[in-house]
Amino acid sequence: MADKSSDAVAASAKGATFLILLQIGSRALTFALNQVLLRFLSPELLGAALQLEVFIITAHHFARESLRVACQRQSHGGVQSAINLSYLGIGSGLIFALGLGEWFLYAGHPNIPYFSQAIRICEVAAIIELLSEPAFVVVQQRMLYKVRASAEASAVVLKTIATAATVFWAHHQGIELGVLPFAIGEFAYCATLTVVYLWRTSAVAQLEKFSLILRQIKPSSPNEYYFATLSKPLVNLSLSLYVQSGIKYLLTQGDTFVSARFATLEDQGMYALSANYGGLIARMLLRPIEDSSRNLFASLCHNSQEAKKEKTDDKKTNDDAALPQLKQASSILQSVLRFYCIVSLLAVAIGPTAAPLLLRLVAGSRWSDSGAGEVLATYCYSIPLLAINGVSEAFVAAAASAPELRRQSLWMAAFSIGFAASTWVFLSVLQMGAKGLVLANCVNMGLRIIFNLEFAARYFKNERVGFAVTDLLPGALAVAFTAVVGSAVRATEGALSRYGLLGEILRVGTLAGLLVLLVAFAERKFLLGVYRQVRSR
Repeated sequence: MADKSSDAVAASAKGATFLILLQIGSRALTFALNQVLLRFLSPELLGAALQLEVFIITAHHFARESLRVACQRQSHGGVQSAINLSYLGIGSGLIFALGLGEWFLYAGHPNIPYFSQAIRICEVAAIIELLSEPAFVVVQQRMLYKVRASAEASAVVLKTIATAATVFWAHHQGIELGVLPFAIGEFAYCATLTVVYLWRTSAVAQLEKFSLILRQIKPSSPNEYYFATLSKPLVNLSLSLYVQSGIKYLLTQGDTFVSARFATLEDQGMYALSANYGGLIARMLLRPIEDSSRNLFASLCHNSQEAKKEKTDDKKTNDDAALPQLKQASSILQSVLRFYCIVSLLAVAIGPTAAPLLLRLVAGSRWSDSGAGEVLATYCYSIPLLAINGVSEAFVAAAASAPELRRQSLWMAAFSIGFAASTWVFLSVLQMGAKGLVLANCVNMGLRIIFNLEFAARYFKNERVGFAVTDLLPGALAVAFTAVVGSAVRATEGALSRYGLLGEILRVGTLAGLLVLLVAFAERKFLLGVYRQVRSR
């Protein structure tokens, strides 16, 4: 069992690294193309494009998110049981995509050319991507991170090329296509993702003798499956997760919904630009770590339960059977969260000053002068919260039982009230606009982090495994270095302004490099320990 958990750790670490490298490579290309693309776009058009993306994300989330989390839990039917369950996502996704598309059009849409046609294209694109669900659960179950990385990287690159090519062609021909190029890009993304997933996993299915289509399973008990096809425990778990995932989605996307309801298209475009730039780190680094961590924690917690079941004769042995796997889970969770807290020092001290400068460099003065620079500076405060919430929530999703997930749903419903109240304060009372949306989202994530860490501490305490929230915090010396250098960044503002924008970037970059060295020195013992642990895996 120890070898099994060690293999899972090694596979997750290797997979996360591979996903990060592929994300960086693909995002570098798309980032470069997007900077050229921004010269042809207005904030209004970018705001309308954001609504198309929200449409597809929303349809997919409510169709498949709870099923995906349920499929990560082990069942006696193995991978075939998870594949069968994924077809529920395809069926419900068809209803969600078409119904949501009609609602988007019925509720009224912005006065942007070809918006209704773009929604129709996105409906088809959303349904096409859902066809990849059986292959996706195979990738998750077998930890085929190279397959996932190649599929997502190919899809992102082709999406950007399709969008940019359509915009450039329309500009050259003197044709106004409105938001249509973004819908074409979404279609290219969904179609490419589905083709690559099905192509790469079909060989695995043939080799391991399972099927990517629905297949009946011979259960050990007649009450274990619905119609000898759908695992009852997984179906019941997915139903328990459904409400929870819906509330989570509304909290996660709450800023987008609020901006779409109360902000102008220009404000939405400004916020979307800031969120996209600020979210680059989340998409390239944080999301791969979060996804692989969820798989790893699910594997370790499942292995610990299996270890307990294997040793039931001696009660003492039974109580201690799961400790190696759970100690490993606790150690990994603490290491990742503390590393995030250390990196957060850099983001908070340097990010708000560096972000507007970098935005002016890559997007031009038109966007930075629109107020997007200030929004992006504020967004830097939310990146550490995104990181900590992502991994801690991944542990909750992997380790929580069905009753505990229902309890989380109740708390998240309460958090939605806190988010709504903070949004009202920042937008209506303080009139902070897009910056207020960012701060309200910080309040939302802060509440979720408190719940996640409380759950983790209680979970490990019940299992008699050490986990202290105070151990996640950086040392006092690192905090002191951050305060000093952060003050220096603000005190020297404009010192190299005679050299223009590049002079200011050089000033901030130099101080950022100094802070990295000082924090690395202050936390050298912890960082070296993590490095040795990763190398040993």
